[in-house]
Amino acid sequence: MAAEEAAKPATLPSYPEMILAAIAALNDKNGSNKSAISKHIEGKYGDLPKEHAALLTAHLVRMKETGQLLFLKNNYFRTDAPDAPPKRGRGRPRKPIDPNAPPKPASPRPRGRPTKPKDPEAEAANPPKKAKTAPTPAVDGSAKRGRGRPPKARPAEPAAA
Repeated sequence: MAAEEAAKPATLPSYPEMILAAIAALNDKNGSNKSAISKHIEGKYGDLPKEHAALLTAHLVRMKETGQLLFLKNNYFRTDAPDAPPKRGRGRPRKPIDPNAPPKPASPRPRGRPTKPKDPEAEAANPPKKAKTAPTPAVDGSAKRGRGRPPKARPAEPAAA
């Protein structure tokens, strides 16, 4: 039994060769999907390993990443085929530039929100605030309280005897 399994890989071509041959044999102008490739390989080579589906998927992904296959609309194409569709980038394509169109005028306005006009009378009516300084002790020795709630007073701990 070990001799039979050792002989199997020698009779089968490699998966990339089988995939490229299956796509060429199917010869569909819309490309070949994974199930069609799998059925063709199973029909041509009857003695495939148990993990055929996983091997096929892994090799299709690898061939797509290396550029041997083109994947478009759930179908695989050979990149060396003359009728292979051109590969597009992601997103919406750019609009074509019309050479006869007049050039766009430069915008006189800068981008963003416009600045408020400076009014000298409004600045005089509202002088800027003074910078905060450390609280100064009052005449009686107590410090001036700041804004907000004062900190919670902690009770004195009794001395342990």
